Amino acid sequence: RTLEKCVFAEKRSLARGSSRKEAIMAAYDRFYRGDIAEALVEGCRKEGGLFTHADLANWQVHVEEPVVGTYRDLEIYKLTSWVQGPAMIQMLNMLEALDMRSMGLNSSRYIHTLYQVMNLSFADRDFYYGDPYFPPEEPLEVLLSKSYARHRLTQLNRMQNDPHIGPGDPYRWRGLEHPFPEEWKGFVEGNLEHIGKKDMASVIDQRRDFLAGTTSIQAADASGWVVSITPSGGWLPACIAGNTGVGLSQRMQSFVLHPKDGPYNVLEPGKRPRATLTPTLALKNHRPYLCFSVQGGDTQEQNLVQFLLNTVEFGMNVQEACEAPHITSYQMRASFGEHAFSPGKLAIREDLPSWTRKELEAMGYILEEQERTSGPITAIYFDPIHQTFWGGASNHGDDTGIAW
Repeated sequence: RTLEKCVFAEKRSLARGSSRKEAIMAAYDRFYRGDIAEALVEGCRKEGGLFTHADLANWQVHVEEPVVGTYRDLEIYKLTSWVQGPAMIQMLNMLEALDMRSMGLNSSRYIHTLYQVMNLSFADRDFYYGDPYFPPEEPLEVLLSKSYARHRLTQLNRMQNDPHIGPGDPYRWRGLEHPFPEEWKGFVEGNLEHIGKKDMASVIDQRRDFLAGTTSIQAADASGWVVSITPSGGWLPACIAGNTGVGLSQRMQSFVLHPKDGPYNVLEPGKRPRATLTPTLALKNHRPYLCFSVQGGDTQEQNLVQFLLNTVEFGMNVQEACEAPHITSYQMRASFGEHAFSPGKLAIREDLPSWTRKELEAMGYILEEQERTSGPITAIYFDPIHQTFWGGASNHGDDTGIAW
């Protein structure tokens, strides 16, 4: 019924001589300001929710500039700090300064180095990322700089897992005092308080739920249009607003309630919680080279950075890179639930050799086997030589490719 109402509003507007854009906005207005909005608010409040008509009427889409980083000869485009996208650029800035290829794909040294780099980036994500339309201003310019990455690498323990990794201090690069000195100093101790709240098995079970609630889509055409999107929210079980059929998002759980747990992502009216959704575009010589994304909560950026390393450093084609075995860290604060924290917990694919496992365990890792670890990645590679598109989809779920 809700979709039919939107279609009717669009058709009625077109019949009155409106443009295509005006007709779409007529459907938009009916959803956010008309009878659909009234039904949404009524259904939500009957279930104890707090939505108001003003909340929906005042909501708007922001057209935002992406953040941009580089890796080798690629330009990497991600969404800004209201999602975790910039963390991938932080990872790549550090990885670019290391010779990952010489370590050997998924050797113990490779896995250890990657795990530490990811955790350095996620520590910054957990503390500094939030909705950029609300103060304080996120120090993204410094966080995404190559010089900051080189400094963070000096904090990398090359021999053992470091369970005490905390956020860096990007403010000193500007000659400024940290705006949250006590919260910053106490963040590691706050992390350690989370240990043991949730065991690894339950974290992985939770991850499976998120995999079922998000979609990753890549699309491209001969005219040069390229789109990477990761729509999500309202995954089951969800609260359905009255008889609208609209499932309400559960992402408010990604907020924190106290600055000591991340001062840039504290709950406020009208604010967006920091989401995990992270579509990606990579350009080479200013032309499309790869578009790729994946579902899976906090595993998304981890899978995507490994996918990119598979293609750039190890010469895999797009399908091989989608299916190759990955690792997963659970050392960051989870974006959902109780924000669980599991230092040293490392998910590996079940066929990782026994000698590699022993070496990792000696480095302080607690290993958890999984049948598949690459996440449901979808990707398109743009072959500049033959002017063709190569689609890839992992064997993790129901992902597939369509071409015509």
